[in-house]
Amino acid sequence: MTLVEELKWRGLIENITDSILEEKLNKGGLTFYIGTDPTGDSLHIGHYSTFSMATRLKKAGHHPILLVGGATGLIGDPKPTAERPMITKELLEHNYELLSKQVKDIFGFEVVNNYDWSKDINFIDYLRDYGKYFNLNYMLNKETVKSRLDIGITYTEFSYMIMQSLDFLWLFEHKGCTLQIGGSDQWGNITSGVELIRKKTGKDAYGLVMPLITKEDGTKFGKSEGNAVWLSKEKTSPYEMYQFFLNTEDSMVIEYLKKLTFLEPEEIMAIEERFKKEPEKREAQQVLAREVITFLHGEEAYKEALKISERLFSGNIKDLTVDEIKDALKGVPGSRVMEDTDIISFLVNQGICASRREAREFVNNGTISVNGEKVTDEKFIVTKDEAFGKKYTVVRRGKKKYYLVEHE
Repeated sequence: MTLVEELKWRGLIENITDSILEEKLNKGGLTFYIGTDPTGDSLHIGHYSTFSMATRLKKAGHHPILLVGGATGLIGDPKPTAERPMITKELLEHNYELLSKQVKDIFGFEVVNNYDWSKDINFIDYLRDYGKYFNLNYMLNKETVKSRLDIGITYTEFSYMIMQSLDFLWLFEHKGCTLQIGGSDQWGNITSGVELIRKKTGKDAYGLVMPLITKEDGTKFGKSEGNAVWLSKEKTSPYEMYQFFLNTEDSMVIEYLKKLTFLEPEEIMAIEERFKKEPEKREAQQVLAREVITFLHGEEAYKEALKISERLFSGNIKDLTVDEIKDALKGVPGSRVMEDTDIISFLVNQGICASRREAREFVNNGTISVNGEKVTDEKFIVTKDEAFGKKYTVVRRGKKKYYLVEHE
């Protein structure tokens, strides 16, 4: 299986600008780039498919460059429904530093900033040297622009396509970069860059776009109730990422294994066969979580995430650290308590049980655990001294309901 055949099998090629690119990809030796604007201080899992694609090409003998848009980030790529809010230069510079370090640490790519070559271009040169190569009708027919015409688009946003094309031209002339890759929503910008290079230099460059990875309902992959799953483990812990992948829909998990992991095709096909027979074992989801977390954060981070998950599932949480408790129970119902109290009053006062009668029933039925120990005595006292780090008391009601109470 050639590189291109494998990429197609994985569903990672939606469109290319020229069929000759397939031969060049199989041969190796291309310098290519991907771009991202530093609108946040970390990449999220939605970026990961593009960056893992770049890693595949790097493994196949191509040279990747990451362009972090210090200039284009000040403008904003047109969104389908509304104008992006402007962010300050100071915040953009802060984000650039963090993203650059993150990409170098995780992926090992060369990083460039388009602000370096854009900042000194004056407006007249911009129009004469670049603007004259862009036909207005051509720009209006690009999907990202067309989708905004009914509700309005500013000249600033409209110019984004020219700026991104200028980036491709600069990298072509100064870095020998002949290929840009990105998500399918970047097709218009990428092909515009290819055309600018052809018109300015008379030489060929190429573009490749991948399908956007979505969940079963069509929403963007990596989004959960509006919150991104971040590649930074300070923003999204390995345990949280483990749970995200463990909850992948059965209908989507094999697609994600193909697109997001570096497992060999034969191994993925074997997992798929076992998964079809016993989906309840969730082997495919577990492998997906293992592969992505290990690539991003290392084997130890994955093992820690797995340990936390297994302890919570079994209720045996006594040997978890305070930090692991905080990671594991982020987002569960929480409250605060100021003094030691009996278990019945505690359960009612913290909203874990609706009434004292219900609290007694739960305790007497053995369905209440405190800090990993089952409580069956109504006289049991919840104390700060017995809390994790003398800070957090963890209550488990039944098999799945957890509550986190912070002692003041």
